[in-house]
Amino acid sequence: METAVFLACCLVSAALFWMRFRQILHTVLESKPDPDFRLRPLAPRVGALLAEVLAQTKVIRHRPLPGLAHAFVFWGFCAFALVTMNHLAQGIGVELFDIRRGGFGRAYGWTAAVFAVAVGVSIFGLAVRRFVVRPKWLGEKISLESGVIALLIFLLMATYLADFFLEPAPETLLGRSLWWTHTGALLVFLPLIPHTKHVHLVLAPAAVFLRRQRFAEVPPLAGEDDFGLVSGRDVTRLVALQAFTCVECGRCQEHCPAHNTGKELNPKQIALGLRAYLKNHGPGAGEPLLGVHLSEEAVFQCTTCGACEAQCPVGVQHLPLIIGLRRGAVNTGLWEDDYGAQLFVRLERQGNPLGMGAYERDRFIQKNGLPWFDGSQEYCLWLGCMGAYDPRGREAVLALVQVLRARGASFGVLRKEKCTGDAARRLGNDLLFQQLAEFNLSQLRAAGVRKILSLCPHCVRTIGEDWKEFGADFDVIHHSEWLARQMPGGFAGAARVVYHDPCYLGRYRGAYDEPRRVAAAAGPLLEAPRRRERSFCCGAGGGLVFLGEEKGERVSHARARELMATGAEQIAVACPFCRTMIEDAVGALGGPGAPRLVDLAEIAAAALPPAGD
Repeated sequence: METAVFLACCLVSAALFWMRFRQILHTVLESKPDPDFRLRPLAPRVGALLAEVLAQTKVIRHRPLPGLAHAFVFWGFCAFALVTMNHLAQGIGVELFDIRRGGFGRAYGWTAAVFAVAVGVSIFGLAVRRFVVRPKWLGEKISLESGVIALLIFLLMATYLADFFLEPAPETLLGRSLWWTHTGALLVFLPLIPHTKHVHLVLAPAAVFLRRQRFAEVPPLAGEDDFGLVSGRDVTRLVALQAFTCVECGRCQEHCPAHNTGKELNPKQIALGLRAYLKNHGPGAGEPLLGVHLSEEAVFQCTTCGACEAQCPVGVQHLPLIIGLRRGAVNTGLWEDDYGAQLFVRLERQGNPLGMGAYERDRFIQKNGLPWFDGSQEYCLWLGCMGAYDPRGREAVLALVQVLRARGASFGVLRKEKCTGDAARRLGNDLLFQQLAEFNLSQLRAAGVRKILSLCPHCVRTIGEDWKEFGADFDVIHHSEWLARQMPGGFAGAARVVYHDPCYLGRYRGAYDEPRRVAAAAGPLLEAPRRRERSFCCGAGGGLVFLGEEKGERVSHARARELMATGAEQIAVACPFCRTMIEDAVGALGGPGAPRLVDLAEIAAAALPPAGD
């Protein structure tokens, strides 16, 4: 009778689990296939699975104490795999091994006991953090489901430890009570998984393994009928999988510059909003995505800094989702924004977001004697819109030219050059982006360009990655990377300098050490509290430098205040957009004695030996 009851309970638990998990699986598999998805190469995917899932590196690195507690819970579950199998086998009168006898059994039993203690302590600490400390990014509402799950996990550990150390005979009241309590916790835990955020226990390994390999990758549209994420019919399997995988930890929310400055955008709610849409309407629904569950205003507040995607421990890629929603609004004509419309017109007519005539670029080139690229030089110096038209950007270009000439590097500039289309791409205007990319590609190919050197991380990213959609294959480097190889290493000025990591150079490209090597030539290098992959955005990305920032505090002001608080005399930048945003913010916030903004090229030029030495 006891065995029959046990088997019936197991069948009910498994059935309840499958009834809900089947719906999630159906939603994912019935979503639109990802047309550009490639499983190979497998090595990076396996490496990510081992590092981020098995070793829990992201979980620990970004939140060390709670991350380590979470990791111990995960590792404990892995260690308990055989214990659980053995426990369930006992329910039908079979014992795989005895945790009290035999070399393997005793060793495994003690190992599981050590992990049980670690899991018990960890789950208690996590419960205190969630229900007592309650960091705001975990959500304002008290999560009862999290409390139930924590209690069940604690109960599993406690019953195992009691059974292991007390060693009650299986037929005694204590022995049967411990066994059935452990069994009950297991059988209640299983069907709760797909009904809660803990479904990530099943989905996260798949999401991490299958996610797009390039950071913040914007997938190409799949034909003339693809306008982006307009309705449920446009949601792909990867997007749906990641929406259901979100563990609601709030790491993306904690580091989002828009959310941190009082904007509506919350990356966590973008993922959860899509999940709610799919739950309510299912895959292939015709209802618009932007509306009840997803806010258009929030979607267009994103700076595309990538902090959300870099922080996510379960493989959710927010930027393809956000840009996909922007595409759906822009490509179908649903987005109405005066600043955005003016930006697109300037890009279409003048070929740059500043609306300047091409003759202004030509005048700057000729006045400063910049050589035209004729195919014989090593580098094509890509001026970019800010380098060609903005006064501050021009200063950085001329400083770089000074270093190039001092180091004997051959270079030239294109006779005709338009915006790379970065803002158009990030704002979702694919037709305009394609027109700009194809024009520039024709100019580069006609000139025989192979290597491109640029001061703008946005240009480097767009040319090096986004243009691949149209067959681009150039060796593109950022000037900080080139300058780092030229620095003698012995020079150091006297000015205290703090370096601001640009999002598109740091998180997007992984260049952290090279720009610091250059910045250190100005003097003692200070560090902002948020730096490297946790750096705070300047507010310019995603085309927002050309749009109005009307809600909350300016992102640039928040970042400038943080940089100024370091006591630096100079703020070193490696992006013309960062320079414009932060310099304007410093001017508004500071007064006499405020730090001076300098591009890395200007630092390198100042470090050159005097002429004739």
